[in-house]
Amino acid sequence: MKQQEVGSRSIGLPLTISIIAISFSAIFVKWSDAPASILSMYRMWFASILMLPIVWKKRSEFKHIVKKDWFFLFFSGLFLALHFVLWFGSLKLTTVASSTIILALQPIVSLLGGFLLFKERTSLSALMTMGIAIIGAMMIGWGDFGLSKNAIMGDLLSFFSVISVVGYLLIGQSIIKKVSHWLYSFCVFFSAAIVLTIYNVSTDVSLTGYPAKEWGIFLLLATVPTISHVINNWLLNYVNATTISMSILGEPVGATFLAVILLNEHLVTWQIAGGLLVLFGVFFFLSQKQKPINDGVKKIELNP
Repeated sequence: MKQQEVGSRSIGLPLTISIIAISFSAIFVKWSDAPASILSMYRMWFASILMLPIVWKKRSEFKHIVKKDWFFLFFSGLFLALHFVLWFGSLKLTTVASSTIILALQPIVSLLGGFLLFKERTSLSALMTMGIAIIGAMMIGWGDFGLSKNAIMGDLLSFFSVISVVGYLLIGQSIIKKVSHWLYSFCVFFSAAIVLTIYNVSTDVSLTGYPAKEWGIFLLLATVPTISHVINNWLLNYVNATTISMSILGEPVGATFLAVILLNEHLVTWQIAGGLLVLFGVFFFLSQKQKPINDGVKKIELNP
């Protein structure tokens, strides 16, 4: 048995940091001219390499991972790889607001998946605040939903990326109880990197020849927004995938705000009002989750 000591704390601060960090992801992708699959691949390879020193210190935990756990870790990485390719591809075809707004569907998909797989229930008040946030998120991007073929395709890619990331979170919700979040994150990132490399090689996407600017963006993606995934994987020890998905509703607000400043994308008044609704809904949803993560010692059972 492994024991992980966690002090009494709330989930508000780590989720806030997570939202801020992941809001930069869309901006970095917009700055890049590299294919979506290349952006995704190098993000995962660099993230895996950066985590090696921490994973090396925790290498003894590898012996506790059984064959079934490796299976789930690989498929979690596969879903994460799909999420990145689909969402980065979406950002290549439409605006930040239009692409990130589809992420507002994530808590609904997660809630449905949690109910079907784990029989999870939620309160009526939580559903109501979730609905408020989703309506607000729709207001942010509604004006940017284009009627062009590219915009529609971008919206569809973003929607499928939501399904993929929910699959990644739901698998993580089960497996994270058996290994540390550091080891889980590394194994998932490494699996995603391998899947994406195989995809790029099999489809003849060039792996090299990119200018220094692109390599800088690869590294930025591997550090800033990836912090969000590490935090969320850690939080899966204490909250379910739906709570994580709900907090991610803050991303359209952060990403759209950054897009206005850094990419000169424009907002209308009612889109700003929608952003305030998202923040309102997220705040009240999370306020219902503000009980301490743990009041003592959290025990994590490891497979023998």
